[in-house]
Amino acid sequence: MPGTLYVVATPIGNLEDITYRAVRTLREVDLIACEDTRHTRKLLDHYGISKPTVSYHEHNEATRALELAAKLAGGANIALVSDAGVPLVSDPGYRLVTAAIQNGIRVIAIPGPSALLTALAAAGLATDAFHFGGFLPAKTGQRVRTLEALKSEEATLVFYEAPHRIVQALQDVEQALGPRTVVVARELTKIHEEFLRGTAAEVRARLESRDVVKGEITLLIGKAEAPATDDTPLEEAVEACVRRGLSRMDAVKEVARLRGLSKREVYRQIHR
Repeated sequence: MPGTLYVVATPIGNLEDITYRAVRTLREVDLIACEDTRHTRKLLDHYGISKPTVSYHEHNEATRALELAAKLAGGANIALVSDAGVPLVSDPGYRLVTAAIQNGIRVIAIPGPSALLTALAAAGLATDAFHFGGFLPAKTGQRVRTLEALKSEEATLVFYEAPHRIVQALQDVEQALGPRTVVVARELTKIHEEFLRGTAAEVRARLESRDVVKGEITLLIGKAEAPATDDTPLEEAVEACVRRGLSRMDAVKEVARLRGLSKREVYRQIHR
């Protein structure tokens, strides 16, 4: 009979932030697959858990997933953990979970801490809708394009970011999205936890005044405001743009952009 794969959420900082169910599961499984065995061993030692561990990270995931899937098929119960939070959420684990499912092996998620939700809960930004984008691209050009693609998203934007890139990332947020409210949540649940709130420029200035920025960072960006409804007939809107100095072609492009329409649709409606 095949075993079970348990996807176990672990603390993002404070070791007390783990559920009774997660501790019991880690005590009962046959093997624990860890992003970093040394890091996870600190957690296991804290709770007196002496189960064997094996590394499972981005560099060995392809081959290790097959090995662990074979063990599961042979009857072993395995827990998958990342260094912090919920596995698979910007962490390794996808290949193992899909391999288990494809082989008819039961997968059970043990819920728990998440930097994404912890930051969102205390940020003070809208929570009715949010978009999680994982880690922002490392290069400025790609990062700006990613942010610009989300400019009209009517949801709070949430990303993970490396401390050595956060200042440049905030500059890119300002360039791509303008003066929106942002929150930098740093070292969540740890001794030096802090939330920095303000515009991207204001928060960036505070970080630039420090000798160095350290710690795990979650970046939250306030959602775009819903566009105001404009009932002006399209022909009048185009003519107004022309009076401001735009060519008729550029005026059509501008009206199409503002109304969320294609240029062809604007042309069709004003020439009916």
